[in-house]
Amino acid sequence: MSAGAVAVTPPVPGHPDQTWSQIQGLDLRHLLHLSDDVGLLEHARGAVARLEHGYCVDDAARAAILLCREPHPSAYLAGLAGRYTVFVIRAQGPDGGFRNRLGHNGEWQDEPGTGDWWGRALWGLGTAAAHGPDWIRASALSGFDRGAGIRPIHVRSMVFAALGAVQVLNAYPAHRAARELLAAAVVAIGPDGPSRAWPWPQKRLHYANAAIPEVLIGAGHLLRDKAMRERGLRLLGWLLETESVAGHFSPAPVGGRSPGDLQPAYDQQPIEIAALADACASAFAITGDPRWAHGIRRAAAWFDGDNDLRAPMRDPATGGGYDGLTPTGPNRNQGAESTLALLSTFQQHRRLQMEET
Repeated sequence: MSAGAVAVTPPVPGHPDQTWSQIQGLDLRHLLHLSDDVGLLEHARGAVARLEHGYCVDDAARAAILLCREPHPSAYLAGLAGRYTVFVIRAQGPDGGFRNRLGHNGEWQDEPGTGDWWGRALWGLGTAAAHGPDWIRASALSGFDRGAGIRPIHVRSMVFAALGAVQVLNAYPAHRAARELLAAAVVAIGPDGPSRAWPWPQKRLHYANAAIPEVLIGAGHLLRDKAMRERGLRLLGWLLETESVAGHFSPAPVGGRSPGDLQPAYDQQPIEIAALADACASAFAITGDPRWAHGIRRAAAWFDGDNDLRAPMRDPATGGGYDGLTPTGPNRNQGAESTLALLSTFQQHRRLQMEET
């Protein structure tokens, strides 16, 4: 076991806890293949985990969010959620920044910083503080507090952190640092774009774009600012239309998209679809508008082949998600980011189905 590892023992065959690899239809086999006693391995060649690439905070935070959102996890999955959260906590430096990359030899490969991984770390810690196993909530909230006063210059960093602040405020409405972080993220997002045709607050679509309107929707709801909430809903609606072709999602490629760029474009990343599903789920929870429920269904359908190439983006033999949609078809590597995007999307879809029954 590597230094600093947190061991959680999986059930043996025949153990009465048989929900460790499936949560009501959510197939976690590949996630468990990528997980070990330290955390979550970042990359895979095909379906085989690549030990040489080690771990990253980005993926541990995403995994913590996924499992902490489960309303009734098994004891094993609750322990796994705690393991991912502990990985994030141990990556934090004394100033509130986070290291991102840990080698398989147990040595950190970078110094604490405030890139995207900082934002996702706070998102993960905020979610764990609100919904994680009881034993980890106080430590997760302490880690969130340590980082919440930082104001990175990168918009995505602030946006991801703000999604953690939304989770904290839902559980602890008087939490001042979370409220201030959320308000600062709205300022960082900036005003709408120059025209009705391009109202997006940035000159170019980049990645995980729907996180921006999701923050505005959550901030408007929690801060009781109707205009802000409506702005977020308007931007989300525009994004759904902009990232669609012939009734299916055609997301911005890995290089982004500017006004006038042709569609479809590649490589398309599963995290873009997962962000759309999350934002639509938040919008639906607040408004009840069936438009957003339809967005969640379309996101799940993208993974099942309702996309530009009519190509399924998940492997039924492993439960893994493919790393991207290229001009010639799926990139069949099954890394942590793409697998978590798949699982997160189907988690939102399953929640919708349960609400509708």
